[in-house]
Amino acid sequence: MIVAFSIAPASPDDTGSYAEAVAEAVGIVRASGLPHETNSMFTNLEGEWDEVIGVLKQCVDAMTARHPRVSLVVKADIRPGHTGMLESKVRRIDEVLGEA
Repeated sequence: MIVAFSIAPASPDDTGSYAEAVAEAVGIVRASGLPHETNSMFTNLEGEWDEVIGVLKQCVDAMTARHPRVSLVVKADIRPGHTGMLESKVRRIDEVLGEA
């Protein structure tokens, strides 16, 4: 499965930034060893259901330990038996566009 998720505290820090809190979650994703990518809006994570949900839980637990309210947005593409989809889905689009 692939999960695209965004997590952040309900309010920013004293400078108006969410970066430090989000960075902690991204660090958890990177330490997981699962295939992932981070862009300006979401972090994409690929793996088996229990692995991915476990990482999401770690991110939520870490953020709620420091912030009384947290926003979590999750979108999942659940396709058992398929791996490497983070790259292959984009590659197929590039091929259709003649950019591969």
